Amino acid sequence: LRRHIRDCRAETKQPFGVNLPLMRADVEELVDVILDEGVRIVFTSAGHPGRFAKRFRDAGCVVAHVVPALKFALKARDAGCDVVVAEGFEAGGHDGVDEVTTMCLVPEIVDALDIPVIAAGGIADGRGMAAVFALGAEGAQIGTRFAATLESSASEEYKRRVVEARGGDTILTLKSVTPVRMLKNPFALKAREAELAGATREEQAALLGSKRERKGIFEGDWEEGMFEAGQGVALIREILPAAEVVRRLVEEYALAVRSLPRVEEANDANEEKK
Repeated sequence: LRRHIRDCRAETKQPFGVNLPLMRADVEELVDVILDEGVRIVFTSAGHPGRFAKRFRDAGCVVAHVVPALKFALKARDAGCDVVVAEGFEAGGHDGVDEVTTMCLVPEIVDALDIPVIAAGGIADGRGMAAVFALGAEGAQIGTRFAATLESSASEEYKRRVVEARGGDTILTLKSVTPVRMLKNPFALKAREAELAGATREEQAALLGSKRERKGIFEGDWEEGMFEAGQGVALIREILPAAEVVRRLVEEYALAVRSLPRVEEANDANEEKK
């Protein structure tokens, strides 16, 4: 982590953040590294945000916590988080058990909180950005699209599979242990079969084992790895430089926003015809 932080700082003068899954066994050590390196933006997830929120804020950090449901957003606010990330179950990787979509989750949380909300889950182009801003979000968190970039540390096999995937090629499984959305590879289908056959939580945990994510994302093991990816794979058609992805996101967002007045004009014209 320390090396990644320093590498990032060497490449940009712009703000950047660190993602911290709170369920990690070495989380205390990682917190020390983040603070020691002077990181000023921290995204926490998979655990109670109150565990480290005060410590981060006392050090001058902005703290954002990823949530899959309103009840967790309220806990994040009460714990002192500055921002919440409302992540719908379209997202790749670990999702909430309630399976609430981004379209429904974002406005529900926006209406309930007085702190900024970032939307996540299924956003892969500028049209998705425009949609979540219309829902009241003040930012968009985009994962799978950037995993399929030239600079991404994901394996070439992972990137290729993401680009080839289309709608319906992801699955949410292992719900009794930790709901995960991934591409439908042999391991995902095996996990789903065990789930449908009534496998216990312990049996699913044993099937999951350890380091499945590394096997899939970083080592490209299509048979046994977890290829975590969101439903936005349907919109990803090529591996691009990250800068080009950003350029297209901005361009597509602007085009989507400019199209809205035309929609309104068309609606007005239809009303006049009536």
